Amino acid sequence: MAQSKCLSLSEAITNTVVGYALAVATQFAVFPYFGPQVGILQNLWLGLIFTGVSVMRSYALRRVFDRLTSKR
Repeated sequence: MAQSKCLSLSEAITNTVVGYALAVATQFAVFPYFGPQVGILQNLWLGLIFTGVSVMRSYALRRVFDRLTSKR
């Protein structure tokens, strides 16, 4: 069964809110290790870290919403 429009909107909003919270928490955890001056290579590593966190977040939320729709 396809996901309803309302549930798709709820998923997108939840994904955005959780993503923002994780980004802020990740910045607090990661930035002190790099200091205030971040070079190109460090930016690439930061991008990789944030991309990995984002992929894990998206996957976990997708599984949660998939379970919600499969219980109906």
